[in-house]
Amino acid sequence: MNNKSVLIIDDNPDIGIALKVLCTIHNIDCTAAITPEEGLDYLRTQSFDLVIQDMNFSADTTSGEEGIALFHQLRDIVSDIPIILITAWTHLETAVELVKCGAADYLAKPWDDDKLINTINNLIELGELQSTQRVNASKKQQRINTLRQDYQLCDLQFNSDEMLSLLELTTRVAHADVPVLITGPNGAGKEKIAQIIQANSSCNEGPFVKVNVGALAKEQMEAELFGAEAGAYTGATKTRIGRFERADKGTLFLDEIGNLSLDGQAKLLRVLETGEFERLGGGDTLKVDVRIVSATNADLPQAIQDGTFREDLFYRLNVIELKLPPLNERIDDVVPLANFFLNGQKSLTVAAAEKLNQYHWPGNVRELQNIIKRAMLITTADVLDCDDIDVKVINKPKARTEEASEQEIMQALEDCGGVVSMAAKQLGLSRSALYRRMKKFEIET
Repeated sequence: MNNKSVLIIDDNPDIGIALKVLCTIHNIDCTAAITPEEGLDYLRTQSFDLVIQDMNFSADTTSGEEGIALFHQLRDIVSDIPIILITAWTHLETAVELVKCGAADYLAKPWDDDKLINTINNLIELGELQSTQRVNASKKQQRINTLRQDYQLCDLQFNSDEMLSLLELTTRVAHADVPVLITGPNGAGKEKIAQIIQANSSCNEGPFVKVNVGALAKEQMEAELFGAEAGAYTGATKTRIGRFERADKGTLFLDEIGNLSLDGQAKLLRVLETGEFERLGGGDTLKVDVRIVSATNADLPQAIQDGTFREDLFYRLNVIELKLPPLNERIDDVVPLANFFLNGQKSLTVAAAEKLNQYHWPGNVRELQNIIKRAMLITTADVLDCDDIDVKVINKPKARTEEASEQEIMQALEDCGGVVSMAAKQLGLSRSALYRRMKKFEIET
């Protein structure tokens, strides 16, 4: 494992020597530069985990302008490297402004060695974590791009790891000529998954026929699924083509399969086993080639134990099971879905998006679509704000403002070894807000 590596840029050689000795004692490699140009050259040619830079490099200059320029030049070379500023109280305001621009922390002269080492170690570890997160995010985006390039996703909007994994499995099994069972709660998007299966299957040019079998009355089921000849029942004046026949050479999506009656299950099982059926009132045996995709929000294994669902039908339907999680288990999908429903007509504020993310979505994607539709209808502004989102967030965490007391700040800084960024997180404040409070109470780190 490589040692941690720090670059020091300070025109005072004694500062560089002192920091190098301190870092070396703690097994941190250290390189010192005495001019901004030398430091920039080091950063261009070597890899460092962190930079400590002075704010002034000319004897007659105390404005910190040189430090500002150097900070931005360092950022141009490595955009995400942590930078600690060495500052005197004469230009503390400048350092605080740079922290707002992304500097990791500032170091007042004279510094506390223990706090400085803790800060360096914490920032490097944080940088490593963020680097890992960026790599993982890049890999994830590559997976998403591959899916969108190679498969038809039927305008499905997603960004969660859960949906990414599900879609990778969905597209893999789409070409297999086997029945698929999609499980998940109402309103989560099971029909959309069925459409994706159809779009990427070998029968994608065939029809996609859907039917809510659980909503069919017992007397309607046979005619609806298998068709009926003229005169087969009262009011049947002409031949009725059933859903199986209409789905020939395509996909039949049987939604809410868990609600199908036992009699309907028996008739469905025969068709699945043989591909053959007769229209109601007819004598001719018809044969179809249909890809079956079914869906349910019911616990079918429990229904089998309860005697309300046939075990043989379950195994016939459940060659491949795709488990669609509820929306509250894939929160990263909420804002992409909301923006899709907005259709470019309106946009969301950060507060509105946060409110959407904090809601528990018992009605899943269907509820989100309705909430967005309502907001678009009643809001005249082009941007939807928090108050336009008609959901009640339960136990919503209250954001801390700047009410932290002097004692709370000092305790947080002590708990975090003087690392301002960590103390700010503990207090529920932004770094800039904490710096303002520290300045008010004249608290030094």
